[in-house]
Amino acid sequence: METLLQHTINSTYAHPVKKESTSIVSRFVTWCKGQEKHRLGWLAVIIAGHGCVLTPITLFAIILSGNSMVFWSMAIAAMGMSLITNLAALPTKITIPVFFLSVVIDLVIIASCISIGFNIAATSI
Repeated sequence: METLLQHTINSTYAHPVKKESTSIVSRFVTWCKGQEKHRLGWLAVIIAGHGCVLTPITLFAIILSGNSMVFWSMAIAAMGMSLITNLAALPTKITIPVFFLSVVIDLVIIASCISIGFNIAATSI
């Protein structure tokens, strides 16, 4: 008896798959989620760096440019939102973007104060 064997041809075809490009925002959020293990370090950087370095520099610039109440409220709100998110023990996917937003707000305030100009005689402490 004769057996008829049909051999199958195993060929693999690797179609080049286009890598989906992820947006910068989604990569940033993924990175922030990965920073959860460094949570206490971020807490220290945000509270010490922002509260002890950046906010006093911002307030000094506000005082030298004439004590605008709008700038004062923006600087207090920027520091407050960083402090509240950390004291509420929110995850790093929230605290890190809020921190970067507050740093941007402070830098915009400082740039605005520089564009207004510093006048030591206009200060009233």
